Amino acid sequence: MKKTVVAALLATLATTALADINVGVTLSATGPAASLGIPEKNTIDLLPKTIAGQKVNYIVLDDASDTTTAVKNAKKLISESNVDLIIGSTTTPNSLAMVDVAAEGETPMIALAASARIVEPMDAKRKWVFKTPQNDAQMSTAIVEHMTNNDIKTVAYIGFSDAYGEGWYNEFAKLAEVRKIKLVANERFNRTDTSVTGQVLKALSARPDAILIGGAGTPAALPQKSLKEKGFKGLIYQTHGVANNDFLRVCGKDCEDTVLPTGPVLVAAQLPADNPVKKTATEYVGKYEAAYGKGSVNAFGGYAWDAGILLANAAPVALKKAQPGSKEFRAALRDALEATRNVAGSHGVYNMSANDHLGLDQRARVMVTIKAGGWKLAK
Repeated sequence: MKKTVVAALLATLATTALADINVGVTLSATGPAASLGIPEKNTIDLLPKTIAGQKVNYIVLDDASDTTTAVKNAKKLISESNVDLIIGSTTTPNSLAMVDVAAEGETPMIALAASARIVEPMDAKRKWVFKTPQNDAQMSTAIVEHMTNNDIKTVAYIGFSDAYGEGWYNEFAKLAEVRKIKLVANERFNRTDTSVTGQVLKALSARPDAILIGGAGTPAALPQKSLKEKGFKGLIYQTHGVANNDFLRVCGKDCEDTVLPTGPVLVAAQLPADNPVKKTATEYVGKYEAAYGKGSVNAFGGYAWDAGILLANAAPVALKKAQPGSKEFRAALRDALEATRNVAGSHGVYNMSANDHLGLDQRARVMVTIKAGGWKLAK
């Protein structure tokens, strides 16, 4: 009898010790945001397969850049795969739609989309949600500073007609007003549009010194190409939503001299040696390019890499409190993510708190100019 009890206990302990950490991932590997989602998906393959001796499984689904599918994926990952964490999605609309699902399932989520609305204002739902991309407010500040330094007085805005475009307009408009930069046009387009001629002509009729395009991925090339076609000679700014090589390919020569803010990973080799992000960013670039070819790295894969870094930092803490697959582990993982301090990623140094589930400061941004089909760190 005693031997039977001991054997049962040992079996239970062995089963517990072998519990895996399951990470659910939903990304936009197809659809309009595919140029962003594909490098994120590629990066998931590079994330550690063990953390603190515990095996990690990544269950990756494609949401096809569709909000409804992203929600379905998140629900499936929680209810059927019993994941301990969700990474995704790629776009702001998808990530915003997933917040309710993560909160209802009491499952921590690390979004790979930019809008501050994903984690702000903090409430009972958003307490389960974190993100790695820089807020649009942070990047707007960098753009406004560059405009001020270049004596830009008037700006036209052409942005997505969704949460991403609206978020960027709101943040930029507030800062522009403070800096006495006049917004003379506010035009919108859909990610799936094939022409923006009407919006571009309206923007040009206001005779702006510069134009800010509030888009992401390859669809953001459409207004830029149209502006060049119509002969616009002023400065064109893009957001960090275009920091990938597919955008450069689609936009071609029409991208030359475009200015945008981005995370330091995009120009890791150009960073000064004392930059706190240089080591981590360079490591990621090396691993990604070893797997996918020289020059293939971009900012979006870096967001997924940083999600992996945050998980690797938080999981050992959570494992001391509970086992993967349990409600208690998910809660402990959420608490550990919120307690992140001085963790260097490829995009910046993360310092989370109860009211800040991004945790990046100004070290997470640089200004770059597109020169000869590549990214050049602006001085």
